[in-house]
Amino acid sequence: MARNKTDLILENVLIEDVAAEGKAIARIDGMVLFVEFAVPGDIVDVRVFKKKKNFMEGYITRIVKPSEHRQSPICPHFGVCGGCRWQPLPYEMQLKAKRQQVCDQLERIGHLNIPEVSPALPSQRTEYYRNKLEFSFSSKRWLPKGENPEDIAPEDMVGLGFHVGKFFDKVLDIKDCHLQKEPSNAIRLFIKDYAVTHGLEFYDIRANRGFLRNMFIRTTEDGQVMLIMCFAREDEKARTALLDAVLEAFPAITSLYYVINGKMNDSISDQECLLYKGEPAIYESMEGLKFKIGPKSFYQTNSLQARRLYEVAREFAALSGEETVYDLYTGTGTIAQFVSSKAKKVVGIEYVPEAIEDARANARANGIDNCVFYAGDMKDILTAGFIQENGRPDVIILDPPRAGIHPDVASVILEAAPQRIVYVSCNPASQARDLEILSTKYDIVAVQPVDMFPHTQHVENVCKLVLK
Repeated sequence: MARNKTDLILENVLIEDVAAEGKAIARIDGMVLFVEFAVPGDIVDVRVFKKKKNFMEGYITRIVKPSEHRQSPICPHFGVCGGCRWQPLPYEMQLKAKRQQVCDQLERIGHLNIPEVSPALPSQRTEYYRNKLEFSFSSKRWLPKGENPEDIAPEDMVGLGFHVGKFFDKVLDIKDCHLQKEPSNAIRLFIKDYAVTHGLEFYDIRANRGFLRNMFIRTTEDGQVMLIMCFAREDEKARTALLDAVLEAFPAITSLYYVINGKMNDSISDQECLLYKGEPAIYESMEGLKFKIGPKSFYQTNSLQARRLYEVAREFAALSGEETVYDLYTGTGTIAQFVSSKAKKVVGIEYVPEAIEDARANARANGIDNCVFYAGDMKDILTAGFIQENGRPDVIILDPPRAGIHPDVASVILEAAPQRIVYVSCNPASQARDLEILSTKYDIVAVQPVDMFPHTQHVENVCKLVLK
């Protein structure tokens, strides 16, 4: 062990297990040490950058002896890009860690009595599984170690890629991403090359200045492509020339939108998406149903695994055909329509009006006439009067955002007292907090983790609750 004024170096540290948030864990003199990018069985030297009373955090400076389980990362950007942190971890170990994460959070955060948690359902693909990616433009890209800014030409200082770790203003220029199938990489690289060649100004997030801001690429399993280009200001001549060049290079693009976003954040949920060329939407198919995906639509980002997730939700709902089902946070109505053939009536509620418009269009296109959809804030819409008007639910399915449900929503659910609740969550921590409230009237009878995001610490989890 060696010290200096600013750092603590720990030598020959044995990594024991996988921990939360994509980290691994070791123990030093009774204190817990969290280490990024480590694999159980690794023996490593660690530089500690945070030391508290009960734990430390650090990063690997040297792998003394790699674990027998350690794999070579598939991505050239591993360790700098903020995603896919578990690439060195064998997939079976990832699945076990995600199951354990669900167990720990339900028991430690929610203080819940739960049945045995089922093994996490593996993703059918562990590469090229995402159907949506967002890339950011930066006038001052992140410089990896070894690059000297004084040796770099101005045109090589720009970047188009992902934000680095926890830095909101740092963007890593991405050459090849293994998350989304082609033509995702090709489109991104073409746009960057065109922008550099034609002197288009990349965005400076700190100064809120520039022209090219961010872009979204959405794809479907059958090859449809939607591109959404976001500009920080309008320059019709430059914008039109760029969009036309993209269409000429990629004539198979199904839908091309643009957004003029001059506000201080990159979100387009409150912005107008303007159709430049092509179809207004792309469509994904699932079990004979077609789902419309617009520029603002929420759709599960792993299309193949979404079907497995919804199959679990439908199984847990245990529908006979006579039930009234409420699908809360319905998005574009995917779960609602997926279970509709097994229900008498399905009521979907969602905050985003555009998503509800898509949900209604989806239901009409799919010939489904037993689904009704409402747009608005959940805590304002889901009231005793709403339930009286639409019928008391026999089953409630909810799939909220990462923050979970509002306490007012939990209170209305408890008052409605459906026979079964199916809680789908992308954040088992907030799910555990909500389940602690619901457990006053409900028993948790089944827990099924589903891996939607291979090589990351994130896990989707489905719980079945039955009225006591």
